[in-house]
Amino acid sequence: MRKIVVLTGAGISAESGLKTFRDSDGLWEGYNVYDVATPQAWRKNPEMVQQFYNLRRKAVIDAMPNDTHFALAELQNHFDVQIITQNIDDLHERAGSKNVLHLHGEIKKSQSTFDSRLVYDVDGWELKMGEKCELGSQLRPFIVWFGEAVPKIEEAAKMVSTADIFIVVGTSLVVYPAAGLMNFVRDDIPVFIVDPGKPDFTQHERITFIQEPATTSVKKLIESFLL
Repeated sequence: MRKIVVLTGAGISAESGLKTFRDSDGLWEGYNVYDVATPQAWRKNPEMVQQFYNLRRKAVIDAMPNDTHFALAELQNHFDVQIITQNIDDLHERAGSKNVLHLHGEIKKSQSTFDSRLVYDVDGWELKMGEKCELGSQLRPFIVWFGEAVPKIEEAAKMVSTADIFIVVGTSLVVYPAAGLMNFVRDDIPVFIVDPGKPDFTQHERITFIQEPATTSVKKLIESFLL
């Protein structure tokens, strides 16, 4: 069975009503990202960081998968589909996708501040100060913050290197290390980049740019695979 690897970014979640941190004003829900998405921010004001992610978690719980999420899940009926997402929501899973690798963590989970390998599901939308891991340390959002290593990037690179088709949806390919995954795409496979604004990326000779919203274009792209 042919393998399709899909890299998704904030644009796909934005079409479900979830705001991205790269809005035109450089803010994420009114916050400077460096005030809420760095280890330094956590050390300086953990209560504010915790509350910020509680509100993001609530927004994710209230959001629904859109047509693009469902189309990618449907693709599993015909191909070996592996999704690499930069998004911290679970909309891919809720749409039915089985193989999803989260590069930047998962908002509906928490992790120990002492041992990042200790990860727990969050019950509901609120993670409170005083909630601790089994070792007695405060729980923080299970998010890869700016300045932290991306533990799953090597696994993602291996997935990309074995793809027969590579699709990029809803990401401008400017955020590293995820953008560097393009370097692992084999030269002999087709690449499709779906983005209303064409990314500034031309290194790969077999790129097809689709400058349309994902909710309309991904389904048509998938239908073309099945002809």
